Amino acid sequence: MMSRAGAVQEAGAVQEAGAAGPRGQGGAKGTVWDQGVGEGESEMQVEEARRLLVERLGGGPEPPSPESAREVIAQLAHPGTLGPLVRRLSVGDLELAECVRLSYRHVLGFDKLLLLPGAPRFMLRVHFWHGTAGAVSEDIHNHRCAIASAVVRGSVRMECYQPAADGVPAVAYRESIDGPGGAWRLRRVGEARLRLRLLHSEQYGAGRSYGLAARTLHRVVSEEPTVTLFLETAPQRSVTDVYVRSRGRVGGSGSVPHSGDDPGRTVGPARVVGDVSAARAERADPPPKTPLPPAVYLAELDALAGSLGY
Repeated sequence: MMSRAGAVQEAGAVQEAGAAGPRGQGGAKGTVWDQGVGEGESEMQVEEARRLLVERLGGGPEPPSPESAREVIAQLAHPGTLGPLVRRLSVGDLELAECVRLSYRHVLGFDKLLLLPGAPRFMLRVHFWHGTAGAVSEDIHNHRCAIASAVVRGSVRMECYQPAADGVPAVAYRESIDGPGGAWRLRRVGEARLRLRLLHSEQYGAGRSYGLAARTLHRVVSEEPTVTLFLETAPQRSVTDVYVRSRGRVGGSGSVPHSGDDPGRTVGPARVVGDVSAARAERADPPPKTPLPPAVYLAELDALAGSLGY
C-alpha cells in the first residue's frame, strides 16, 4: 500500500504542514507559537510582507510552486507577523480604496478581504468564515493559479477530488471573470464523474497550512467561525473548472465514497448546491460582487488584530 508521503509526492498538488514562522516551531500536526514582535515594529510590517512575497514567489516565467506559496503563507500567518500587519492595515490609510474595492461577501457566505494587492504576482487576502447555520456548501473547483492557505483561527476541512469512472456524478462548468473584481460567468461544458483523491479529506486547525496546484480539484468546508490567510499567486490561465454534484444520483447515505476505500465506507457529506435538477438545467451566474463598506472592512481587521493580541 502506498504511504501517505508517497501519495502526496505522487499527486504533486497538495503540500501541507503545520504553519511555522520565524518565531515558531511547526510540524505536520501543528505549531507552537511564542511571543510576537515588539512595539514600534508594526510600521515595517507592510513593506516587509511585500518583500517576503516577492522574494519567495519570484518573478520569472515559471509559476511559483504550491510548496513555495505554502511556505510564505505559513510565515505570514504567524501571530507575531500577522497581528502587527493587520493592526497597521486597520488604520485605513494604506491603499484603503483599492483593498475595499476588491473585498466582498463571497457567494458562499464568507467575507473575502484583500490585505495586500500585488497583481499579477500575488494577492494576499484574509477569509472570515462566519460558521452560520445553513451556509451554502462550496462547489468542487480549481483555480487560475497556485494557491495557499493557513488557518489562523477555527478549522476547515479540505477535500481533494479527481475524475473517476465510478465516482459521483456532476455537471461541469467553466468559470471566467470579467476582469479584476468583475462578475463571475459560468458556462456549462458537460457531464463528469468525480471521486475523492486518496488520503486527502483532511481537517486543518489553527497553525496548519496547505498549498494547491492551480488545476487541483477541491472544496473547502467550514462549519465554525474560522479565519484563514489566503494567497493567490500569478495566474496560469484565465478560467477555472467548477463541478456541481447531482444529488438525485448519489448513494442513499448522501455521502461521497473515498477513493481506495471499501464501497460501503464514506467520507463526509455530499451536500449539493442548487436544485435537485441541477444536472439537467443551466446553472445561473453567481450574483455580482458588492464591495464591503469601508467601515465593515476596517472593523473586521480591527477585530482580527485584537484577537491576535495587537
